[in-house]
Amino acid sequence: MKVGLILAVIIYEIAVVAIVSIVLKAVEKKKAHTAAVSGDDKDFLLAGRNMGVITLAPTIALTVLGSAHITGVFEMSYGMGAIAIWFSLAHVLMVVVACFATGQWVRHFGITTVPELLKDMYGPGVALAISCTMAGQVWGVLVLECQGMGIVITALTGWPLQNSIIVGAIIGILWVVFAGMKELGAVNVVNATVMYIGLIIATVAVAFKMPGGNFNFIMDTFTGEESFMTNVFGNANLFISFAVGQIIAVTFCQGISQMLMQTMMSAKDEKTIRRSVWLAAPLNGLFGVFAVILGLAARAIPEYAAAGAKEAAMTMLVDLLPGWISAVLLAALLAAILSTFAMTSLTPSTIWVNDIYLGYINPKATPKQATNVTRILIVILAVCAMITALPTILDAIGWVFSWVIPVFFLVAFGLFWKRNSKVAIAALAVSWIANILWSFTGIQAAVAGAIGVTLPNAYVTCILTIVILVIGNLVSKNGEPGYYKIAEAKMREQQN
Repeated sequence: MKVGLILAVIIYEIAVVAIVSIVLKAVEKKKAHTAAVSGDDKDFLLAGRNMGVITLAPTIALTVLGSAHITGVFEMSYGMGAIAIWFSLAHVLMVVVACFATGQWVRHFGITTVPELLKDMYGPGVALAISCTMAGQVWGVLVLECQGMGIVITALTGWPLQNSIIVGAIIGILWVVFAGMKELGAVNVVNATVMYIGLIIATVAVAFKMPGGNFNFIMDTFTGEESFMTNVFGNANLFISFAVGQIIAVTFCQGISQMLMQTMMSAKDEKTIRRSVWLAAPLNGLFGVFAVILGLAARAIPEYAAAGAKEAAMTMLVDLLPGWISAVLLAALLAAILSTFAMTSLTPSTIWVNDIYLGYINPKATPKQATNVTRILIVILAVCAMITALPTILDAIGWVFSWVIPVFFLVAFGLFWKRNSKVAIAALAVSWIANILWSFTGIQAAVAGAIGVTLPNAYVTCILTIVILVIGNLVSKNGEPGYYKIAEAKMREQQN
């Protein structure tokens, strides 16, 4: 256990949060503005819908740049090699789609949750089903964030991973319960800056410790049957199953998931969202380059490869880096995971409070009551995630993402083409049932044997949803026209 390194990481986390909180309170006091102005819950959940580019862009990046990007890419690089970078590249495409399409849609309509929009488009039945599924899907990501924090803490302490997960979850709960969206946005600015500086310095420093003083030895290590490990396109099977599969899963899930859309809803306006893409997209894409290089280096050195896929890269970083670089890097990586942990615990709580508690249980609840219920749910969900936090990260996240893919097409088709509740329900039911069968029966293996390629769940839910919505909308005569023009007309009437 490296006590000095641990203390440095703890001091960093506390100092950043404390300084940001003090500065924000001073600014608010100067502007004579308090969270009670527009409702305490809206400030807590959506930062008063006033995030500018400086805070929005890194928050977009760090909302989806959590354990899957860090420990998950390390883990996947260990097993499948450089093709793991496609997980990060898929997020670049997703951020572009979100900033130029879905993020602007949700901000334009001033909603608090994605199911809230779907309720207006398809009715309460569809919205309730999506509320429950989307909250569960984001909770699945929360499970993986707990594991990511645990891996970092294990690298620092040498504790068993399960114990580290418990400690990480406790830190994460305290992080988000006593903060809010506004504080998280400001903290993300600091963490994104420190993380990238630390990662670049760490990669260079590790290179000097490698055989030959660079990473060229990796090419010499993976030869013959393992030569695909250094190819960003892998082999044909990996490219179709993993690379394309990740593009589908990430773009059509995260591109509409409440997890990212809640960040978009917090933006000052739609123009702010569009401008944020130029910082948020590169932040996600470039991170994968460094993560894959470090993951492959750890896999190529026997003493670190022996630590296993989950811990090899982190163990290498702690061992090889000078103390101050380790402290900066690990503190920033932990903070990045904490930022994603915060959003993935805040998001399902927002859905449950806004769409279920306020919608069905206690419609007359005050903003303070809603915020208190949100905080209670954050604790409950985080504790449940902590208990189940040990799947393979990128394998699990592909399955988790597949649940929300149908929602992307329901929103897009319903806004700009046609809406039919029965067709929407059919698309959801068939794709969700298929997602379960694809994972827990022999269907996937049978299809792979027939076509020679393993197709992940994202292909199935994506294809089924599109086919059912297109055919259903063409055949049905009972659908309503696209919601966008109707909603625009209503908004103009209200303004007049």
